[in-house]
Amino acid sequence: MEPAAAVETAKHVLHTFGIIILAGLACGLLSSRLRIPDVAILLLAGMALGPAGAGVIDIHADSTLNQLILIFGSSYILFDGGASLRLKVLKEVWITITVISTLGVVITAAVTGYAAHLLLGLPLAVALLLGATLGSTDPATLVPVFRQVKIRERVAQSVMSESAFNDAIGAIMTFAVLGMLTGSGEISVGRALGDLLWQSVIGIVAGGVLGYLAAVLIAHEKYDFLAEYAPIVSLMAVVGAYLSADNLQASGFMAVFAFGIVLGNKDAFGFEAEPGEAKQLEDFVQTTAFIMRMFIFILLGSQVDFALINQYWLPGLLVVTVMMLVARPLAVFACALPDRRARWSFKEMLFMCWTRETGVMPGALAGMLLGMNAPGAQVIAAVTFIAILMTILVQATTTRWLAKKLDLLV
Repeated sequence: MEPAAAVETAKHVLHTFGIIILAGLACGLLSSRLRIPDVAILLLAGMALGPAGAGVIDIHADSTLNQLILIFGSSYILFDGGASLRLKVLKEVWITITVISTLGVVITAAVTGYAAHLLLGLPLAVALLLGATLGSTDPATLVPVFRQVKIRERVAQSVMSESAFNDAIGAIMTFAVLGMLTGSGEISVGRALGDLLWQSVIGIVAGGVLGYLAAVLIAHEKYDFLAEYAPIVSLMAVVGAYLSADNLQASGFMAVFAFGIVLGNKDAFGFEAEPGEAKQLEDFVQTTAFIMRMFIFILLGSQVDFALINQYWLPGLLVVTVMMLVARPLAVFACALPDRRARWSFKEMLFMCWTRETGVMPGALAGMLLGMNAPGAQVIAAVTFIAILMTILVQATTTRWLAKKLDLLV
């Protein structure tokens, strides 16, 4: 690329970023006035500003810039979510989190896939590929929703933890079914479980080690020589946790989530930051996480392919409705009801049934399938876009209302 062309490209990107930040600030103010999670308004703003609307934002889903924003943004939001969790709460509900993050994804994928088989007329294997793509929930959506809607601690932390942990099995299922479809592999339960175990354990270990190291550097009584640079340490460690796990073929998102849990619970490991430094880090994390939400959801909205959606909108709408109203409740009750230790109430489980927003990870998987020209990729992408729009615009905006009706607000 010629130097002049490179400068013009840089100016264009800078102009686009300025529009995203300005629109994000307006969405944040509107969200506060309407008292609904900002992710829904950000998504609508992206749709209005994208190629199908005003045309002032046009960053392609398969571009390096878009992938960089998605990976780092989702990682930082996950770190923020992990840091807000408390180990004493997780100890109470870990069985539910483990089961719903694994078996729950399988149930959701199977029911949704069968609905797609019946309603869209897809071959069963292609329908299962669609179900697997939609099987995982979205931490980039759920974490900020529960940052803004304060509900009963163990419910919020269970849903956020599930969304962080189920990304791995959703991806594993998707590519296992794809391998069967293309003849490049067979579905092996043992191999899938082995992959899941590897991704989970290595991701948690990598994130936990870096989280402990970061806690030492910013809060240890003797070795906290980076205490005043805690925000920069958090940025470096988020990138390091994701890349170290990814290089080991493990889940980078799980690593940054584990990193957040350890750093957020550093007092449990005997570390205590100075009040002023702790406040500085908290403010930085919240501000950075909000900026990442601006970019992720405005870009996600700008990339919605309305022409593709138009081809399959009615059966796609019905498939997503089955996922929301049948598959998700089945998964929640099957996985949470047997957990006698957690003693979930009916109201708590009903709330968890409604909180399963689809977003960044399913969108990324659908994009990969399109790029690979996988069987049924066009239909899968269309239904995934419909799921993203429906779950974020309907479920995220009604979270506070439902929590109030079920008496779960704190």
